[in-house]
Amino acid sequence: MMSSSDFASASWELVVLVDRAMEERPQTEIRLRVSGDLHIGGVMLKLVEEMNIAQDWSDFALWWEQKRCWLLKTHWTLDKCGVQADAKLLFTPQHKMLRLRLPNTKTVRLRVSFSAVVFKAVADICKVLNIRRPEELSLLKPAGDYSKKKKKKDKSSKDPMIDDVLSLDSSSTSSGSPVSPGLYSKTMTPMYDPINGTPALSTMTWFGDSPLTEQNCNVLAFSQPPPSPDVLADMFQPRSLVDKAKMNAGWLDSSRSLMEQNIQEDEQLLLRFKYYTFFDLNPKYDAVRINQLYEQARWAVLLEEIDCTEEEMLIFAALQYHISKLSLCAEIQDFAAKSEVDEVEAALSSLEVTLEGGKADNTLEDITDIPKLADYLKLFRPKKLMLKAFKQYWFVFKDTSIAYFKNKELEQGEPIEKLNIRGCEIAPDVNVAGRKFGIKLLIPVADGMNEVYLRCDHEDQYARWMAACVLASKGKTMADSSYQPEVFSILSFLKMKNRNTSLPVASSVESMDMNPECLVSPRCAKKHKSKQLAARILEAHHNVAQMPLVEAKLQFIQAWQSLPEFGLTYYLVRFKGSKKDDILGVSYNRLIRIDAVTGIPVTTWRFANMKQWNVNWEIRQVAIEFDQNVSIAFTCLSADCKIVHEYIGGYIFLSTRSKDQNETLDEDLFHKLTGGQD
Repeated sequence: MMSSSDFASASWELVVLVDRAMEERPQTEIRLRVSGDLHIGGVMLKLVEEMNIAQDWSDFALWWEQKRCWLLKTHWTLDKCGVQADAKLLFTPQHKMLRLRLPNTKTVRLRVSFSAVVFKAVADICKVLNIRRPEELSLLKPAGDYSKKKKKKDKSSKDPMIDDVLSLDSSSTSSGSPVSPGLYSKTMTPMYDPINGTPALSTMTWFGDSPLTEQNCNVLAFSQPPPSPDVLADMFQPRSLVDKAKMNAGWLDSSRSLMEQNIQEDEQLLLRFKYYTFFDLNPKYDAVRINQLYEQARWAVLLEEIDCTEEEMLIFAALQYHISKLSLCAEIQDFAAKSEVDEVEAALSSLEVTLEGGKADNTLEDITDIPKLADYLKLFRPKKLMLKAFKQYWFVFKDTSIAYFKNKELEQGEPIEKLNIRGCEIAPDVNVAGRKFGIKLLIPVADGMNEVYLRCDHEDQYARWMAACVLASKGKTMADSSYQPEVFSILSFLKMKNRNTSLPVASSVESMDMNPECLVSPRCAKKHKSKQLAARILEAHHNVAQMPLVEAKLQFIQAWQSLPEFGLTYYLVRFKGSKKDDILGVSYNRLIRIDAVTGIPVTTWRFANMKQWNVNWEIRQVAIEFDQNVSIAFTCLSADCKIVHEYIGGYIFLSTRSKDQNETLDEDLFHKLTGGQD
């Protein structure tokens, strides 16, 4: 048996600070006599007994300051954790207050887990806010110059974008409970069941303490009034790809907790859609999600975070004007007045009609016969010191390839060339007012990208060929069910671009109840007089004036998605073997090397051709290996290499989603693809 002196020599004094924010002394120092074989749970029990204060300690855990890690495995001993007498431990609540600036510029204050990894914390936040598909969002630490331009300002001046903070904290105690479950409330009918995605039953409204009341939900689900021109002028607007790259440096590591990333209690972070693959957008269940997505798109256009033509800017302005007018109407209560037909119901209806011998409105295509397009188009290949001269050929689009011939009669012979569209970059080259309907193809080759331009004669021809190209670039044929909706979407977008010069808009310019400069970027506003700009916006508004609110937001999102730069996140990198810096564009299915000076794409690599990727953490270098013995390596200059690594893994993870998953996520797979440490 051990003597008391032996026990004393085997034990040592551990100093623990107890975080008690509600007390006059926020931190109390407690000294405990412990030994290395004492487990973490035993240390916490000793602490509580030593303090002898009756309160709920269930949310408290030990934080190790020097190692910057939580000691959450309560069965582990101090020896196993490596805790010794010099350790500085803090006994603190795992859930703390955090302020989140949402895409609609509203700030919400809620209790968030500082001990769970960010991926899990964001999922909990999205439950409170009624946002499905939380894997598409993440937390961004705002850059110092993100909210304002780089100019001297009065230090006492208030940020024009700071609004009243919406508090979603239902707890009255500082050491409260885990994050408020606020997915449902007494006053608001639940929008969906998180298990199967169907409208929830009234019996599920048992979360009586939910902070998300109907009023708060309206704040999140309805768009905010347009900002004043002065507010827009004061906000930071990226002027180059390098500026855009700097904006993406603050994404938090999804595999680590907030505390581990030095986020302080009540600090403000941005909640943003990080990955541009918006899965299963459904007006029935996604009022908040659609509105926040619309708001993120709106600010991206207004601040020129994404480039668009003046014609497109006016369409966005017209949609904003329409949405703002509808949002101000008190009668609008139904978020999903014209919601999509449920796919299961549509399939059952089609099956019922088929079994009865009738004909469904949307008959299923014969998947054994892949459709083809054949028509005369004009083609142009850019060459140095050469005028842009288009030449007419007979084109045939079948499967995912385009073949062209000198004329129609030679179709059965050998084509002049066959273009494989799978994996290409597709961009519109359209000017509706000038009756120009072009398609720009960037075809990846070993030493870069080959440019090919196709010119169509009219809208219908352009919509069919453009839709086929878009699907083929993703490896899909025209037999896919998304082909006809894609054609319709392109046609509706072209219709919005069509100017109605014969309309008597001049008389209604004075009656426009919004400042037109609020609806376009500051640079666009400087090019036009206010009355001229208002007339152009009202002219474009005529094409969207009959749209319901949710449909208008979805149309805005689709128009945003159709922009050539959509979905690209930029980083400043240095490729191995290169003597100059380049821009790396990360998208949902590819990486693009872009010249930092000219902004011209140099090379594209598809995720579909990726064999493996890894990170050398010592030199902070990302290395990627593709098919055909192609390999690249680069170091990140504008952000930590972990952020780029997580983007690549995150997009690959999102590509594995399907509607059969019932909204359950394989979190282990996400961390395996994005963690980079295993």
